[in-house]
Amino acid sequence: MPDDSTHSTTDHEPHRAAVWTADVPGAVGTRIVRVPVPALGALAEGDLAAGQRLLGDDPRLTPFVVGPRSRSVWDRRSRQVAQHPADAAWVTRLLVAPSGEVVGRAGFHGAPQDGTVEVGYEVAPEAQRRGHARAALRILLDVARREQGVRTVRATIRPDNVASRSLAEAHGLVVTGEQWDEEDGLETIFEIAV
Repeated sequence: MPDDSTHSTTDHEPHRAAVWTADVPGAVGTRIVRVPVPALGALAEGDLAAGQRLLGDDPRLTPFVVGPRSRSVWDRRSRQVAQHPADAAWVTRLLVAPSGEVVGRAGFHGAPQDGTVEVGYEVAPEAQRRGHARAALRILLDVARREQGVRTVRATIRPDNVASRSLAEAHGLVVTGEQWDEEDGLETIFEIAV
């Protein structure tokens, strides 16, 4: 694991921290942990043991991180970082519960584009309905708010994903349009100024 420290309120580039946290209600104790580039490759290959070796003992990886959807994300992010190294500090990370167990993925789709960052998160089915997605979104919003040059946070959500739509709305994101995604189909665009 890189030896960047957890961000503090004095960080000039909070996206570079190895661990993102937020001291806001509903997120205390939850962490979003950066995945070193070699571990991205191991997880994309579905090698849970190699991923754990590369990350060390903390956090504790779960089978979710090498499931088909996760492997697809790690593969996409690994290729993205190879082409755009500056995205490495922004892209998908491990969502870690206070217990130290990985319960999902969370991060941004890449570095800011024209002042906008897009959030993404997914919680393992067995860990859903426990506030992990809420904690992830609160942490991501906190990181974006403290980052110079970020003016807007975007989330794109399928119209049938009622839970994610409700979560976005509860955190002040509003509908600004729609788009077609090759992987997910029709998505509603939610945004908030930060």
